[in-house]
Amino acid sequence: MELLNKLDTHLQLLQDKHQIRQRRAVETPCAPRLTVDGRDMLAFCSNDYLGLAAHPKVAAAMHEGVDLYGAGSGASHLISGHSRAHVQLEERLAEFLAPHLADARALYFCTGYMANLGVITGLAVGDRNTEVFSESLNHASLIDGGRLSRTTLKVYPHADVAALESMLADSTASNKIVVTDSLFSMDGDLAPLPQLLALCERHGAWLIVDDAHGFGALGENGRGALEHFNLRSPNLVYVGTLGKAAGVGGAFVAAHSSVIETLIQRARPYIFTTAAPPALAHALLASLDIIAGAEGRERRAHLNALIAQLDDGLRLQKWQRIPSITAVQAIVIGANEDAMRASAALWEQGIWVGGIRPPTVPVGTARLRVTLSAAHTAQDVAQLVEALNALERRS
Repeated sequence: MELLNKLDTHLQLLQDKHQIRQRRAVETPCAPRLTVDGRDMLAFCSNDYLGLAAHPKVAAAMHEGVDLYGAGSGASHLISGHSRAHVQLEERLAEFLAPHLADARALYFCTGYMANLGVITGLAVGDRNTEVFSESLNHASLIDGGRLSRTTLKVYPHADVAALESMLADSTASNKIVVTDSLFSMDGDLAPLPQLLALCERHGAWLIVDDAHGFGALGENGRGALEHFNLRSPNLVYVGTLGKAAGVGGAFVAAHSSVIETLIQRARPYIFTTAAPPALAHALLASLDIIAGAEGRERRAHLNALIAQLDDGLRLQKWQRIPSITAVQAIVIGANEDAMRASAALWEQGIWVGGIRPPTVPVGTARLRVTLSAAHTAQDVAQLVEALNALERRS
């Protein structure tokens, strides 16, 4: 069949370029020590930064949530799917982030992808006099949100504050929206948020910050990039993911109450979908207790110690580790086949580190993406460091 032949040809091209992605079946709860396709593995590839995905208190809260609310919500939020658990979660998130946002309110989405689509298209409000300024290394969901906003979309170079300032100064749009990741998930570096916020305040622009990889893991109290940089402004629109450091699922937008009410009325990914199961929201209340409490601070301190241990232990000569103070540690190797060969060699040693290739990263920068978790031990990291140093020497 000609249609299928076209698909097969495309798949073969991906195979030839070492770009075929592969799924593996994990048979145990998310943790550093996993059983994967029947093999015992030490994993450095999840985004479970605080080790809460299988935390007993969070799991118990999930069970309790099912007992209280059942398995599903049954409808969209604006019909009958908006549960008391969703209300409580949104109130807790708003209270948690209130030190950084004026008149804070929060809105819970099913996924981070949906939150980013919803916040950009919702704030654009179909205004032909809107311009969206997007960071060049933004996550795919932010890129897609900009495209779906049906506004003028402009891309500024990575972390280039001067270029963005020039673009904002030249803009005559009445509604300006700057969109950036806080922590770039393939490199591990942080956006210059204080400078970006100052620009947005000066030019009357919104600053949407996708803190997917920072919420819970950054800041003394886990309030993410806003706390890390000590930011506060009514121009801020904050997106946090709840399936990474929080360990469960979904995402939220936190901002001034007028922003949130606008999203409730206009954000199509929120309006036209079944609400997430209330049990997830109930479990997330337990996650927030841990993140904001003494245990959360202890877990972040341990995570930071592991990051320092990796930094101190790696002795790379040919591969390039991108400097990062975060749980995301990228080691650039170069060619697709070399990165996948390195990932496979680690796999054979019982260590699971993902190989990242184009189009996720630029051509010629295929890499190993190491992610650390507070659930790792110093011995786990020592094993990884020894394996990486030995592997590079042999490459």
